[in-house]
Amino acid sequence: MPAKSLVDLMARRSGHFRFESGHHGDRWLEPDLLLQRPTALRPFAIALAQRLQRGPPFEVVCGPLTGGAFLAQMVAEQCDVNFAFAERFAPPPSDALYQVRYRIPDALRDGLRGATVAIVNDVTNAGSAVRGTYEDLVACGARPVAIGTLIALGHWSTSFAAQNDLALEALERLGNNLWTPIDCPLCAAGEPLQDRSR
Repeated sequence: MPAKSLVDLMARRSGHFRFESGHHGDRWLEPDLLLQRPTALRPFAIALAQRLQRGPPFEVVCGPLTGGAFLAQMVAEQCDVNFAFAERFAPPPSDALYQVRYRIPDALRDGLRGATVAIVNDVTNAGSAVRGTYEDLVACGARPVAIGTLIALGHWSTSFAAQNDLALEALERLGNNLWTPIDCPLCAAGEPLQDRSR
């Protein structure tokens, strides 16, 4: 029997966190826990696939490693389209935003030229993985047409989709607090920082 909510499949924590994008926030969801029970995740992957199929047609589903790619593969299977993934390349942590890069493997790049693509991610917060995947898909000559995510935190997904003329599907939307390091009130209050960016 599937969980009542996607959040039920993850550990929800409050605190002071640094995310992959470099932003700070006070809520952390552990998306890797989604991967422990594929049978529990599958109904959500099917629901996301069905929503995406109601939008612009696509030939490929692409997800950022790690969690987004495993979900994207499930969605691609459900939609009976090709699958691709983007590998993560991270420099040493710093206070700069969006330093992590994503790159499609060489063997898959030629096959993406001219293809319409749906980008699929597990949890999208400040959008580092989705943004990086999008940028490299465009560099490959692909044409991203949609973003699908299980959970969209805050407003980043909506803004990015609108700016880039992408359809957006999210099974759940939750509010969040997100700050640049210099504007973070938790830093100002001396709250210990947990680095979740790795």
